[in-house]
Amino acid sequence: MAKTVLSRIRLKPVIVLSLMAVLGACATRPPEGTPPGETFDPYENANRGIHKFNLGVDRFLFRPASKGYVKIVPDPMVTSFNHFAENLTMPGQALDYLLQGNLKQSGNALLRFVINTTVGGAGLSDPASELNLPPVDTDFGETLHVWGVGEGAYVELPFYGPSTQRDSIGVIVNLFSNPINFTPVRPVDNIGVYAEVVRRMGDRGRFSDTVDSILYESADSYRQAQTIYLQNRRFELARDDEEAYLGLYDDPYAETGTDPVRDPYLDPYEDPYAE
Repeated sequence: MAKTVLSRIRLKPVIVLSLMAVLGACATRPPEGTPPGETFDPYENANRGIHKFNLGVDRFLFRPASKGYVKIVPDPMVTSFNHFAENLTMPGQALDYLLQGNLKQSGNALLRFVINTTVGGAGLSDPASELNLPPVDTDFGETLHVWGVGEGAYVELPFYGPSTQRDSIGVIVNLFSNPINFTPVRPVDNIGVYAEVVRRMGDRGRFSDTVDSILYESADSYRQAQTIYLQNRRFELARDDEEAYLGLYDDPYAETGTDPVRDPYLDPYEDPYAE
């Protein structure tokens, strides 16, 4: 029994390193001269196939389950479950901040975990926020960004949704990097996985109309989800880099000399970055 436990624990870093090696070997860089901020999507056909699969899972499973969940479970309980799931991620986020060299935020994550786990009833409430502790929100994808790893190509992951090659590695590593998950069982058996599913169900149910408009009412839900994800993720990663952050607001019409206000024939909804 002990030997089995040890073998499972030792296998975790091996699995992580193997998956990182595979994804790293498949990493694709944008062609030289590609403008920063432009979508790099060399795997569009495969991504669209996965997107279609994800739509089916959402339509027939996740969407109805999520809407039923927020309808049956009182809203304060949904919020408590979300707090619980988020609290379980704190040790992993503390580790990521440590790897990023951000000791202050690493300490904040650990302090939030201790306070919410003890005073907050195992994380079902969030007294740390009431004490005005700074919020924390990071992952291993951001750690790779801090280390200088490029975004890579856009990819859509089965069940998970929009991502990039860099963030895909982050998703996999975070499955194993949280100290709470260092138990002698498979990750899928850990409470953190179930808690995250419940949290996502709460978010999906609460913002059902917005998500439905993106997935089922847009002309091209794949492109719409891709654009929203990449814009949000790039803003998120640029928050500590003032130059990069401000660069996201560059005038897309500056080089062409066109002005959507002065030129009434210019389509205000046209993508200025499209070729």
